[in-house]
Amino acid sequence: MKCDLCNKQAVVHEVTIKQGTSKEVHLCAEHAAEVGFQLPTETPMAKILGAVAATVEAGPSRERTARCAACGLTFAGFRKAGALGCPACYDAFMPMLGEVIERSQAGATAHTGVRPRGSDDAQRQQAIRGALMRDLEAAITAEQYERAATIRDQLTALDRSGG
Repeated sequence: MKCDLCNKQAVVHEVTIKQGTSKEVHLCAEHAAEVGFQLPTETPMAKILGAVAATVEAGPSRERTARCAACGLTFAGFRKAGALGCPACYDAFMPMLGEVIERSQAGATAHTGVRPRGSDDAQRQQAIRGALMRDLEAAITAEQYERAATIRDQLTALDRSGG
């Protein structure tokens, strides 16, 4: 289908229905970007899975016949559905999934995203609280009650400050 504004191939197809009347818009990548549509910049998962499928089909027969023992999903079933059936599928298909994940994440194999604001502070506060609790327990076990009272006061102050 062609773009409504030029003669290029349309990549965005939007249908809007208002009060029973439908309006279709077809835009090429250039015009869609001008209007403000977010276009995918990465390879779609279906293409990635298709590329892996060719590799797997040419690979050892174990990969072609891999099946999850827990839910019975095959790797071919995963490629078709684009989703795993259960948590055990990760272990069953790990040799093949590693390549899929690397391709879909541009070579990354670990999360490198952004953490929510304040999560570093919360983790730091939790670590301090844990250390104080261990110190308190050790002081009580050693019958160092004055030290235990000081640690208790530190914990109380930490709790009041929002940690």
